[in-house]
Amino acid sequence: MAGYAIAPGESTVTTLLATTIGTGLCIGSANAINQWIETPYDAQMLRTRNRVLGRRALSQFHAFGFGTLTGLAGVSLLATCVNPITAALGASNILLYTCLYTPMKRSSIANTWVGAVVGALPPMMGYTAVTNGLDPGAWVLGGLLYAWQFPHFNSLAWNLRADYSKAGYRMMAVTDPKLNARVALRYSLAMFPLCFAVPYLDLTSWWFALDSSVINAALTWGAYKFWRNSNDKTGKHLFFGSVIHLPILLALLMVHKRWNLSNHTIALDEDEEIEEIIQWEDE
Repeated sequence: MAGYAIAPGESTVTTLLATTIGTGLCIGSANAINQWIETPYDAQMLRTRNRVLGRRALSQFHAFGFGTLTGLAGVSLLATCVNPITAALGASNILLYTCLYTPMKRSSIANTWVGAVVGALPPMMGYTAVTNGLDPGAWVLGGLLYAWQFPHFNSLAWNLRADYSKAGYRMMAVTDPKLNARVALRYSLAMFPLCFAVPYLDLTSWWFALDSSVINAALTWGAYKFWRNSNDKTGKHLFFGSVIHLPILLALLMVHKRWNLSNHTIALDEDEEIEEIIQWEDE
């Protein structure tokens, strides 16, 4: 929805609802099929052992059927009520999550980079729902969400590393804790140039660059402390800091969006023109 709000162009409540519901169905599909695949491993982890499939409160057939139907419904809704590009991104997200990210979790730490792509696509879907194209603004918005996920997930994974190890998941926090912290810090720093690219592309005023730098500095400080001394305390601080950071960042995007200012300027220009016409007629 934030991607839809920041995109330049004509927007309607109907398209917003179709985009939101369609994206939600695609996400539900990916999540259901992921849990269907990982049922035996989820049962071994404290965090996931109470999921409905692990408790056998839902059958494997129903879970897979739900995932298939929601996926088809989500992509179809996006294709018919939004546009083909957004539908293609929704379908790609389901396939990336279930066919690439899920199996990679047990074979390579590269799974985190693939998973970050999955998290970056939904805001891009909101953007393309308005613009019907993948212009630089869509990629920068996706880049913001892509980079944010590393301090967010790597700090979470640190506190769950025993669970991940028990279930056989190859996460950075398990196989290479120093890399885990280093990557979290690296992508926290990447938030700065990405946020500067937003006003450069004329999506927001330059005030966004200033305001976002403040909250990005707070996120980076948490990532720096996690990098210097990775422990449960610094991991929790970074994780909860990232949870607060994202909604503030998205809110700033919408507050400073450029087309708001452009519309205001156009309205002022029209008022001035009308005033000039009235003066001319009076004369």
